[in-house]
Amino acid sequence: MAERRETGRPKRPVRKTRPLRRDKDKTTPQDWSEGERIAKYLARAGVGSRRACEALIEAGKVSINGERLMTPARKVTGRETIRVGRKIIQPPDATRLWRYHKPAGLITTNADPAGRTTIFEQLPKDLPRVVTIGRLDINTEGLLLMTNDGALARALELPKHAFERRYRARAFGLVDDRKLESLASGITVDGERFGAIEAVLDQETGSNNWLSVSLKEGKKREVRRALDAVGLTVNRLIRTHYGPFELADLRPGAVAEVPPDRLPEVLGPILPEIDFEPEARSREKPDRPPPKSRFRKRR
Repeated sequence: MAERRETGRPKRPVRKTRPLRRDKDKTTPQDWSEGERIAKYLARAGVGSRRACEALIEAGKVSINGERLMTPARKVTGRETIRVGRKIIQPPDATRLWRYHKPAGLITTNADPAGRTTIFEQLPKDLPRVVTIGRLDINTEGLLLMTNDGALARALELPKHAFERRYRARAFGLVDDRKLESLASGITVDGERFGAIEAVLDQETGSNNWLSVSLKEGKKREVRRALDAVGLTVNRLIRTHYGPFELADLRPGAVAEVPPDRLPEVLGPILPEIDFEPEARSREKPDRPPPKSRFRKRR
C-alpha cells in the first residue's frame, strides 16, 4: 500500500488504538473535504457549461474570497465566497432534470436577434434557471431535456456517451431500400461525415412517408440534411426519445420533471462524475462548521 503523504507536517508515529485527532480550531474545509474543481462547481450552479466556465476563469472574471482566479484547477467546497463578475454564486441545488415538449415555431436559445419567440419565454414561470441539453431547430418539435446542472447537460451531450436520439419524420419523396441502406452505413453531406443513421419506413401516405429515425450523434440538423441527401424532404420532425427518456404522452408546451430518485438509477452507472446527492458537501451553507472527527485526540 502506498504511504500517505502530507506536506508541512513532520512524521509522527501514531498508535493504532489511539489515532490522532485534528484540533477543531485548526481544521479548514480542505482538511475534511477534497472539494471539486471550480469549473464543474460553477457548471452545477447553472452558470453555464463546464467549457464556458473555464473560459470565464481564463478571462479573469471569477474570484474566490476576493481573489481573482486564473486557473480552472482550483478546488472549492462551497464554503467560499465565489463571484462571477460582481454576482455571488450560490451553492448548487440538487441535480434536477425535466422533459419538455417543444412545439414547432420556437427557438432554442435565450434570446433571438430577429425577435422570434424562444422556448424560455414560454416555459412556466416557477421553473428554476435551466439549460437545455442540445437543441431542436425552429421547425422541429418533440422531446427537449432541460436541467439546472450545467455539468450534467454537458455530459449528456458528449458523443462518447452515445445517447440514442429517436425521431418520427414525415418526408416527401420515394423511399427505397437502397436509400435506407446508404444511411445505415453512414453518409457525407457537404463535406461533413454523419455516422450510422437507422431509418425504417412506417407508413406511406401518397407522396409523403412516415419514417422512424434513430442516431447517436445529434449534429446540427442532421436528420433533415441526411434525408435530404437521399432525396427525401422532411416536412415534419418530432423527437420522441433521448437516451432513456421519452416524450410519451407529454402534450405540446408541457414540462414534466423526471423523478429525482430515478436519476441515479438511469444515469449513475453511465455518468459517475455527476453528483446526484442533494445533501452533498458542496451544497452545505458557508457558515456550517466541519463535521466532528471520529478520531480521538492523542494524549
